[in-house]
Amino acid sequence: MLELTNLHASVVPEDGPAREILKGVSLSVPKGEVHAVMGPNGSGKSTLSYVLTGRNGYDVTDGAATFDGDDLLSLEPEARAAKGVFLSFQYPLEIAGVPVLTFVRAALNAQHKARGEPEVSAPDFLRKSREAAAKLKIDPDMLKRPLNVGFSGGEKKRLEIFQMLMLAPRFMILDETDSGLDIDALKVVAEGVNALRSPERSMLVITHYQRLLDYIKPDKVHVLSAGRIVASGGPDLALRLEKEGYDGVIEEAA
Repeated sequence: MLELTNLHASVVPEDGPAREILKGVSLSVPKGEVHAVMGPNGSGKSTLSYVLTGRNGYDVTDGAATFDGDDLLSLEPEARAAKGVFLSFQYPLEIAGVPVLTFVRAALNAQHKARGEPEVSAPDFLRKSREAAAKLKIDPDMLKRPLNVGFSGGEKKRLEIFQMLMLAPRFMILDETDSGLDIDALKVVAEGVNALRSPERSMLVITHYQRLLDYIKPDKVHVLSAGRIVASGGPDLALRLEKEGYDGVIEEAA
């Protein structure tokens, strides 16, 4: 489903020279699989998520990224979203004055329009939103509030997963979704994520910690260090990282 080949990318600040972050990432995530990307701070994990979703300020300088065989990097961010690529942000944005349900319905119908599909009717949307909120133990009144404004870190992460359940993307990138969650919230969020696992969907889970992977079981684990994948393996690799830290695995791969 997702194929990355020798991907190089730089962050381009408003003032100052570009700085290369990704230095030759090659990665394959087949349809139906969940892959985890772990690595120390500054290794390029969030940059990878931004490059795949088309965030401004990042330039791809070499390599390729394809999604279902199509050139992902040639598409605008909204076209990537319409194809089914979804990013759950590490730090979700606040949008004052725009209620959660208004935002999500606009996003859902925009994707339907881009794919040539009919809009979702108001009754169907409200039914689906109630079902998704119940799965995530979200108070319905929360969905009437401005998007993420005044929400706790855990509430913001639940809303990210709520959006994911509503949009039902085909490829999900979870950028440190476990950040700021207590154990109960982590379990609820993981249940929402697991509800979307299917042979037709894939996920890239970016995390520092094994604890998230106790609930979202990955098929493969990759270690990203200094802009490159330096090690790959099964779920046992994450357990080793939790026990030993990154240094041993990184030195072993050098």
